[in-house]
Amino acid sequence: MVFQCQRDSWARQFATRVVSCRAAELRPEGGGEPVRGFQVVLEDTILFPEGGGQPDDRGLIGDVPVLRVTRRGPEAIHFVQASLEPGSEVLLSLDWERRFDHMQQHSGQHLITAIAEQMFGFKTTSWELGRQRSVIELDTPSMTAEQAEALERSVNEKIRERVPVVVRELAADDPEIETVRSRGLPDDHAGPVRVVDIEGIDSNMCCGTHVSNLSDLQVIKLLGTEKGKKNKTNLVFLAGNRVLKSMEQSHSTEKALTSLLKNGPGEHVEAVKRLQSSVKLLQKNNLNLLRDMAVLIARDFRSRPAQSQLFVLHRKEGDSEFMNIIANEIGTEETLLFLTVGDEKEAGLFLLAGPVEAVENLGPRVAELLGGKGAGKRGRFQGKATKMSRRGEVQALLQEFISHRSPEA
Repeated sequence: MVFQCQRDSWARQFATRVVSCRAAELRPEGGGEPVRGFQVVLEDTILFPEGGGQPDDRGLIGDVPVLRVTRRGPEAIHFVQASLEPGSEVLLSLDWERRFDHMQQHSGQHLITAIAEQMFGFKTTSWELGRQRSVIELDTPSMTAEQAEALERSVNEKIRERVPVVVRELAADDPEIETVRSRGLPDDHAGPVRVVDIEGIDSNMCCGTHVSNLSDLQVIKLLGTEKGKKNKTNLVFLAGNRVLKSMEQSHSTEKALTSLLKNGPGEHVEAVKRLQSSVKLLQKNNLNLLRDMAVLIARDFRSRPAQSQLFVLHRKEGDSEFMNIIANEIGTEETLLFLTVGDEKEAGLFLLAGPVEAVENLGPRVAELLGGKGAGKRGRFQGKATKMSRRGEVQALLQEFISHRSPEA
């Protein structure tokens, strides 16, 4: 069956009747608990069910939002959360911004696919219309930057030439079907076969919604290529309003960087490189200072006339190396060390070091108290913590352990 959305891709509202409505569940695309609702079949629809690489439409049946549209044989199934009376007349309203975006990307894909094959013999093996960008899988192990530039110039020339795009319906047994580009029909296809013609450029079997003239695409921008599956290349592109949105985002970013870096757009890259070099130098100096500090902290403890059997230290700045230097300098044969770095109340790192038997016994309990995970060997147990606010409870546990140790321990 050919739906109204396929006969007239530009229709934004449409009156029809409810054929059936039955209880059902919808599994959200991002996972999670199923949504309870109803599957509604209409006499006809302007809401496109997903197919041909194109996602489904969104819209309203009356004032009821349509959350998903899928195809089941000759029927379009509309998932809604309110029951609709079979036989009742309803008004469909289309989410036009979403639809027109899909039309631009889909027709853009047809154009790129056709020109890429004509210019370089690169056939399209699949494509994906993504939420942010679209990807065409080309049957070639590589595509040069020069080829991509030439392809982009050519497709935009066709857009400026205002080439018509015409949708035709052919009978399933029409011999002309054998002459058009196609990856085959679904097993449950019923009714006439749709062919999308870009005049003088391409004829392609397709169920999707399309623009009526290449000028409706406005512009196509090829963002580059990525390595695909074995011997394939993924070509990433934007068409129409997505190019304008991308330009707007890039310009906003450029303005923000100009304000932050205090120079013009042409100097941003060099300014960031200089900042990166400065940050690396500062990080190196900071690391050296932390190492020196760790040694001084350990020496201060060892210089005390009466050394405690428990050494506890927390610092906001530091890392695992900082804690291990302290443990190495103090020594862990007789002293039990509990060291932490990071946020005082939330996440951070911890190290428990000391006599092997004591650490093996206490390490897992310390990790549990701190809401973290860790591992250890040879008298050291270290890991990540999520509840640094419970350091006091750990210290109390260690004090109790030490107080119960025999003098010989």
